[in-house]
Amino acid sequence: MSDAERLATYVETWWQAIGDLTALLDSLPADAWTLPTDLPGWDVKAVAAHTAHLESLLAGGPDEQADIGEAPHVTSPMSQFTEIGVVTRRDRDAASIVEEIRKATAIRHEALLAAPPTDPTAPAPGLFGLIGWSTQTLLRNRPLDVWMHEQDVRRAVGLPGGMDTAPAKHTADYLSEGFGFVVGKKVKPPVGTTAVLEVEGSPVVAVEVDDNGRGRRLTEAPASPTVRLTMGREAFIVLAGGRRAAEPGAVTIEGDAELGRAIVANLGTTP
Repeated sequence: MSDAERLATYVETWWQAIGDLTALLDSLPADAWTLPTDLPGWDVKAVAAHTAHLESLLAGGPDEQADIGEAPHVTSPMSQFTEIGVVTRRDRDAASIVEEIRKATAIRHEALLAAPPTDPTAPAPGLFGLIGWSTQTLLRNRPLDVWMHEQDVRRAVGLPGGMDTAPAKHTADYLSEGFGFVVGKKVKPPVGTTAVLEVEGSPVVAVEVDDNGRGRRLTEAPASPTVRLTMGREAFIVLAGGRRAAEPGAVTIEGDAELGRAIVANLGTTP
C-alpha cells in the first residue's frame, strides 16, 4: 500500500467513525446527555462537545479560549486544552453540538477528498502541527479518538455495539502496537522476558525485553512465552484506553500470572 493509499484509508475510517458517532448521538433521549462516562468529569454531552471542538478546529474554525477553572480531572496541559471545548459548549443544546460535528467534518472531509494528502511526514495543520504531529499521526489518531468516544457514550447509556466496524479494528490494532512499551518501559520485567498479546480480531503481538529494557517486537510469537494474555476487543480497548477494568474473566493469563496481572494493570496507553 502506498503512502497516499494508507492516508486515504485513515480518512475513510475516520469518516465512518464520525457517521457512527453522530447516528448514536441522534438516537439518545434528552436525559442520556447528562449520564457520566468513564472519563473523569465528563458526561455524554462533554464527550460530544470535545469532539465538536477538535473537528471544528480541523475544519478551520477559530481557536477557542475559555476559563476552565480548577476542575479536579484537569491534570495536564493536554486535559486543559481538551476541557476548553467542553466549557465553551456548556450552554449549547445537544442537537446543535451534533450539527456542529456534522458540519465541521463535512467541510474537512470534502477538503481531504479534493486534495488528498500524500506525504505522511508533512506537518499536520494548525495546532496539531505546532505540537509536532505529522499528517500521518493526525489522520491515524482521528478515527481512534472518535471511535473511542463512541464507545464511551455506548457504555454510559447502556447501548453496546460498534465492535466489528472498520474504526473498531483500526483502534484495537493501533492500541496493540503499544504493547512493547507497556511491557518494557512500564512493567519492566527482566531482560529476556517474552510476552504475547492476543486480542480477538487483531494481529498477535509478541515482544521480548532486550538489553536496553525495551519490549522489542518479535516476528513470530514463541510457543511458550513467559506470559500470554488473551482477551476480546472490548476488554482490550477499555484497558488500553485507560477507561476501566475489564469484566471479571474477560482476560486469560497463561504463564507467569503475577507478570500478567502487572501488564493488565498497566495496559493503558492513552492520555
